[in-house]
Amino acid sequence: MGEGWGWGRRGEPDWPLRATCRAREPKTVLARPCAATAAALLTGSDPASSASASACRSAPLSVRYGRLPPRVFSAAEPETMAKPAQGAKYRGSVCDFPDFNPSQDAETLYNAMKGFGSDKEAILELIISRSNRQRQEICQNYKSLYGKDLIADLKYELTGKFERLIVGLMRPPAYADAKEIKDAISGIGTDEKCLIEILASRTNKQIHQLVAAYKDAYERDLEADITGDTSGHFRKMLVVLLQGTREEDDVVSEDLVQQDVQDLYEAGELKWGTDEAQFIYILGNRSKQHLRLVFDEYLKTTGKPIEASIRGELSGDFEKLMLAVVKCVRSTAEYFAERLFKAMKGLGTRDNTLIRIMVSRSELDMLDIREIFRTKYEKSLYSMIKNDTSGEYKKALLKLCGGDDDAAGQFFPEAAQVAYQMWELSAVARVELKGTVRPAGDFNPDADAKALRKAMKGLGTDEDTIIDIIAHRSNAQRQQIRQTFKSHFGRDLMADLKSELSGDLARLILGLMMPPAHYDAKQLKKAMEGAGTDEKALIEILATRTNAEIQAIKEAYKEDYHKSLEDALSSDTSGHFKRILISLATGNREEGGEDRERAREDAQVAAEILEMADTSSGDKSSLETRFMMILCTRSYPHLRRVFQEFVKMTNYDVEHTIKKEMSGDVRDVFVAIVQSVKNKPLFFADKLYKSMKGAGTDEKTLTRIMVSRSEIDLLNIRREFIEKYDKSLHQAIEGDTSGHFLKALLAICGGED
Repeated sequence: MGEGWGWGRRGEPDWPLRATCRAREPKTVLARPCAATAAALLTGSDPASSASASACRSAPLSVRYGRLPPRVFSAAEPETMAKPAQGAKYRGSVCDFPDFNPSQDAETLYNAMKGFGSDKEAILELIISRSNRQRQEICQNYKSLYGKDLIADLKYELTGKFERLIVGLMRPPAYADAKEIKDAISGIGTDEKCLIEILASRTNKQIHQLVAAYKDAYERDLEADITGDTSGHFRKMLVVLLQGTREEDDVVSEDLVQQDVQDLYEAGELKWGTDEAQFIYILGNRSKQHLRLVFDEYLKTTGKPIEASIRGELSGDFEKLMLAVVKCVRSTAEYFAERLFKAMKGLGTRDNTLIRIMVSRSELDMLDIREIFRTKYEKSLYSMIKNDTSGEYKKALLKLCGGDDDAAGQFFPEAAQVAYQMWELSAVARVELKGTVRPAGDFNPDADAKALRKAMKGLGTDEDTIIDIIAHRSNAQRQQIRQTFKSHFGRDLMADLKSELSGDLARLILGLMMPPAHYDAKQLKKAMEGAGTDEKALIEILATRTNAEIQAIKEAYKEDYHKSLEDALSSDTSGHFKRILISLATGNREEGGEDRERAREDAQVAAEILEMADTSSGDKSSLETRFMMILCTRSYPHLRRVFQEFVKMTNYDVEHTIKKEMSGDVRDVFVAIVQSVKNKPLFFADKLYKSMKGAGTDEKTLTRIMVSRSEIDLLNIRREFIEKYDKSLHQAIEGDTSGHFLKALLAICGGED
């Protein structure tokens, strides 16, 4: 069990949560109080060493919380693969090789490629253990000694991914970036992700060097090539970034911060349509330090993180570019940690992305990337590379990585601080939930009923018409259609649909036709009938529904099956799991705000039952009952405060701890409650992703979530899906389903992100 962080006498965290502006002095120097990893992970600035973190915690309160004198801290990041500035700590994984002898290295490489075959081990060992500056000297000496181009020889001798990696290391950084961009815009199609990654993450100096290198290497103008290959607001923002004119000083005006917050709010949330020019100007030109404060103030003012507004107001590649800029402003290292994780997760590896990042960050911030990767994903970058690659390519990547942080299954102090900040963000964010299915304009139930009857009359069935009508009407409108169908034709629309449709499409369409409470009741009934119980379905429904929804489900269950839901759960489940489900099924969750004193008491109970603190009173069964009561009956705002207090008490996140200390269905239902409290749309996005990943599709889960969330928060779920999995829900459905079932799901999905 790790030591807790220091907490001040007033209960304030012993690290800065965010830089602040003060109204009385409009112009002052405002900076992040330290560059330590702990603070960086909280505030979004670029992290530094853990030693710096300790120094930060021991600093006077005036330094940690108050205004800082000019030039105490700098927001500047390292700009080229060179020695760090005086006083800065080097955070790359590749350093200058001691006792460097370029002539001897050139000879070693020549011998490694001489004769039949090549000594790939010798090549990778030598090249990766030299800095980029030293590699350029080796190239010059190789040319002088043998009259040959070293990069050309390496290209000839090596192949595939290993060749791409080694050749990338041999190029000067700006020329490596230039080559990546040239490849991204050459041929059919454009690799927008590559353009976004490079131009959103580079400093002014790196951008200027890139533009010059592109001109030198290809005798072409980079801006002209990019404008010729892109369009719209995406192109405009790329051109702004290509100027390399982002402000760089640390002096931040409070007045300008407030003005930018207001301008962004008015350009997006308050405007019919979106004023993209304001987003481009502010995010493309303001300093990182200024923008961090803008983002903090934006959250306070609007109740939304800036990312949520960008997702709601922008779209396509332009949206992705602006989100990348925001991420790099918050923490360039965290942005690259996410990119690396996404490059290796799931089936297949995005090797070009993996190579590009490992090469470009090896002498800049690889140690920071490793630290954040370990904290965020609870596994080391080294171990993920090791499991996802092979051969000399793997050896080279592991050597570039620079070491194994041996993080699998552990939880770190830095991670606890991230967890605290996540719960704080969850507590203050006000997210507007939006469905994808809305009432149809000019609704005519009479015409719809006739069209549906015609689609099912005679030989064959017109599934397209059925989908077009039912998937584009709200549930209330569908109930009117049912009634009208009965009045006109004396027939039960549900029975006719059931007779005409089959398989997954039938389950989906019939689900859409049922009132929501009756649909949930049916899903619960199906989860409990027959051999075995579908515990996942029970958890998904009961852990996420509101009090009003639970009460409606209970009434529908009683009406449809002549038995109370609690009795059904009691006869089909057992033990603690049964008690938890029945507690959730009462629908008695409090609906008020947080109570800080009570939250500390609840957090203490959670800590004791999860064995993260010494049990000071009460027996275990009493604590278990109290813990269940807390999770099942406290309001969401109160639970968010409880989970923050839990982190403060234990240095651990409650979700991670439940997963570690509990097992089986009890663990799964408690984790579902915690995830729902933290971010319900993300909870459903995870469920949807898991229903479609790997071999086979879990059509039941996919259908249940798409139907039940279509008018509540499916648009929010879509946003969370693309943010976490780097692909849209639309794409995932398209790649995993087919036929009329696919068409109906895409209609409910409501669009491509």
